[in-house]
Amino acid sequence: GTPVGLLHGRMASGEKAAVMAQFSSGATSVLVATTVIEVGVDVPNASLMVIEHAERFGLAQLHQLRGRVGRGSKASVCVLIYSPPLSDTGKSRLKAMAETTDGFEIARRDLDIRGPGEFMGSRQSGAELLRFADLQEDAPLLVAARRLAPELLDRHPAAAAAQVRRWLGTKAEYLKA
Repeated sequence: GTPVGLLHGRMASGEKAAVMAQFSSGATSVLVATTVIEVGVDVPNASLMVIEHAERFGLAQLHQLRGRVGRGSKASVCVLIYSPPLSDTGKSRLKAMAETTDGFEIARRDLDIRGPGEFMGSRQSGAELLRFADLQEDAPLLVAARRLAPELLDRHPAAAAAQVRRWLGTKAEYLKA
């Protein structure tokens, strides 16, 4: 039979290291793992990654997982298995993964799919804090605004404070950085 290794986050560090050493050396040729392998695993000979329920992962995580294979000279493949029906978001994520391997493009598509989220607070996606600008479309305008903001604050502090309160409300207290 084919020797199979098992790796998950509840294993002791030494046990995880032993499993990875066996896989790296070729003593085990198949590794079944949880997302514990997402970061910090470098096995150049790994050439096939199968991700079950890919619809449950975000784009960044899928990209990280896919990056675990193809590090050596061998051709590699990452297979994304999903369970239908897929939401529109799930379809968009899997489409992005099929169309590009570029990390910056993955990040751009993730921004398109999830939105920019909230800059102050704990939410990672959902309603945007920026109600008047689009991070991609308005980047030059935002750069200019950032450059001019100190002058506005110095010359018109009351007007600036009123705008901050208008747009940020109680979240304005977090802008002390």
